[in-house]
Amino acid sequence: MFLGHFFIMKGEDIYVEKGIFRKFIKYVSLNIIGMMGLSCYILADTFFIAKVLGASGIAALNFSISVYSLLHGVGIMIAIGGATRYSILKSQGSNQKANTVFSICLKLGIILGLVFALMGIFGSTSLALVLGADISTLPLTKTYLTTILCFAPFFIINNILLAFVRSDNNPKLSMVAMLIGSFSNIILDYIFMFPLKMGMFGAAFATCLAPIICIGILLMHFVRKKNSFKYISNKITFTHAWDIITLGISGFINEISSAVVLITFNLVILKLKGNLGVAAYGIIANIVCMLI
Repeated sequence: MFLGHFFIMKGEDIYVEKGIFRKFIKYVSLNIIGMMGLSCYILADTFFIAKVLGASGIAALNFSISVYSLLHGVGIMIAIGGATRYSILKSQGSNQKANTVFSICLKLGIILGLVFALMGIFGSTSLALVLGADISTLPLTKTYLTTILCFAPFFIINNILLAFVRSDNNPKLSMVAMLIGSFSNIILDYIFMFPLKMGMFGAAFATCLAPIICIGILLMHFVRKKNSFKYISNKITFTHAWDIITLGISGFINEISSAVVLITFNLVILKLKGNLGVAAYGIIANIVCMLI
């Protein structure tokens, strides 16, 4: 009888492990598909800018991508840290504390996004020069930087909502939102740069509209009342903010390290081969970013 009970328990453990494994594969595969779509953001800009603005446009884009990586890194840091703490609290039954974490993440995202926006309005010229822009690429680089930095709150909030919706048992919606946002960027790139002839601003504006479209789709999670988390009024404390940052710092380091490598290569290649060399490197780097 004891042996029979042992095999029953063993069978139940195997069944549970298979269920966990299936759920793991589901979450990972949907996230990978979504991230592949997300990587099309800059690749689409690369293609259309190359067609319209040539080597100077590609060089300007490559100078600007490191700032985009910084925005993405900040968003991922808050998203991963917040979603991790949220999942832990939900598993412990602390729903109110979980809602507090979500609310603090949104506030952190908005505050940091506004800081980046101010940087774009008042400091984009200086930033472009530091990143390697010269007299021929400065206007294009400044335009792209100013545009994406002004939309920084949307990039960061988009990353936060993607992580929380995914953690709230809806990874499919997160994937769909990322894919539609990415494909809309490609379509808008074409419309803004060819029929409307908006140049570098059109490319940047198309990229900035993509997270807004993505956020609009993610809000369906709330409209359909599938969400188990909600925004509550609370104050940001250092303890909560530090907890979120430390849990998500690995994602930030990964993004910022890529940005540092990109800036270094840009500056080295700029001295060796000028803007044409930076443009060639930019095309290769963007293709590699999509593949990895």
